[in-house]
Amino acid sequence: MTRILVVNPNATATCTAAIDRAAAPFRLTAGPRVDCITNSEGPPGIQSQADSDGVIPHLHAICQRERADAYVIACFSDPGVLSLRERTGRPVIGIAEAGMAAALSLGERFGVVAILPSSVARQRRSVRAYGLGERYAASRSIGLGVPELADGARTRAAMIEAGKRLRDEDGADVLILGCAGMADQRAPLEDATGLPVVEPSQAAIARALGAVLQGW
Repeated sequence: MTRILVVNPNATATCTAAIDRAAAPFRLTAGPRVDCITNSEGPPGIQSQADSDGVIPHLHAICQRERADAYVIACFSDPGVLSLRERTGRPVIGIAEAGMAAALSLGERFGVVAILPSSVARQRRSVRAYGLGERYAASRSIGLGVPELADGARTRAAMIEAGKRLRDEDGADVLILGCAGMADQRAPLEDATGLPVVEPSQAAIARALGAVLQGW
């Protein structure tokens, strides 16, 4: 059976569990398999550029060891995506790129709910790299690190506040979750803001599924 491998570059198991729950709708009876794994050698969260750069060798080792027909790198910094495409020769999809692409079909200007303030600069760089500056409203930080996202009530309240500011102050008409560990909060954020919300791991898995089914 064909296989999509979703790799959480950080070492936080609760984050991987949230990604795995988000992947559930894409597990079709006839396949492909969608497997979610954790980079146990990584940091607790990808919370700086150094963290993002540092996990790239781990991701290469994982993708060399774990053969798949397509790979999803489930971190909003999209670490190692370009070099992994080159090395594996397979579709390798970063969740930031996939999430932004999905948002373009849902609204005119997207806003990103970020984890820490340090994430905002990386997200701005990604937007520029993908040539989407004219469609970008802003990023707003919730002030929580990846391990802290396991506190669902606290995370949800902070995300709703950030989402409403993106809507009311920044003019966003579609939101993107800026961390894979936020996956469980998509529906509550949609309900609270009235805006479509893109869960980027789902967007990336959907693209991987399409690639595999088309034989790419």
